[in-house]
Amino acid sequence: MSEQCSDILRCNPQDLRQAMSIHTRKITDACRDKDCVEDLRVYLTCSSQQILDSAANVRVRSAELLYTYIDVEPVAFDRNHYCIDITFYYRIVADAVVGTCRPAALCGLAVFSKRAVLCGEDSRAHIFTSDTRIGEADGCTIPSANRPTAVVEVLDPMVLSSKVREPCEGSGEAVTVQIPAGIRGMFDEELTIPGDHRRLYVTLGQFSIVRLERDVQLVVPMVEYAIPEKECCDGESCSTEDPCEMFSRIPFPARQFTPTGCDRKKDASGDQE
Repeated sequence: MSEQCSDILRCNPQDLRQAMSIHTRKITDACRDKDCVEDLRVYLTCSSQQILDSAANVRVRSAELLYTYIDVEPVAFDRNHYCIDITFYYRIVADAVVGTCRPAALCGLAVFSKRAVLCGEDSRAHIFTSDTRIGEADGCTIPSANRPTAVVEVLDPMVLSSKVREPCEGSGEAVTVQIPAGIRGMFDEELTIPGDHRRLYVTLGQFSIVRLERDVQLVVPMVEYAIPEKECCDGESCSTEDPCEMFSRIPFPARQFTPTGCDRKKDASGDQE
């Protein structure tokens, strides 16, 4: 047996003994987006709505992405392109000041929808798998598929601003939001959607990546089976390493000792640049 190459990317191509066929997903098209979603209405829980109606001031604390619904439909005039309709569901947490008491927590739901059009390539193949079930209640009712798979990668949004509007200011606003039962079940109380109440709005900053993928078969070069170099350890010596020796391998955190300016901005992950 030949010596194994520890870094496959730097192996000599002449050492590749054979090739193998694999099934994977090919990315046909992708895009990235930075959405500034202005004045997104927050549908509060019943108790939170009562607090908002008598609150003197409200400050939004955080926004958490609960779920993303994705739907893929072919474009009528171009069979190679597909519309990806994406709906984001956010949990909004805010603090309301009522009188001179400590701030009370508000909780509600915000919904944002967007659309992207990407190239998904054309495929006339009908795909059947052992997981396909016809007429079952598990959702796998389509016996064949000819559409690519949409994948959305998204971060928790950044809260940019918020405002409270009186009922008379939004009297002409039509309520068209449809909230699935599963999303409603993520809250301890029912959400207040209709009715003449004060309304909370937020402006969010959303980073996302959208891509279309198709199942393909590829032939790739194959090297010998990758044998792990790390040895298994189940003895007492595994947990009795010299702490000073372990500490000596930790790099010195010089950046944490460097003063940062007051005007330094934070990136999307919350870390300072």
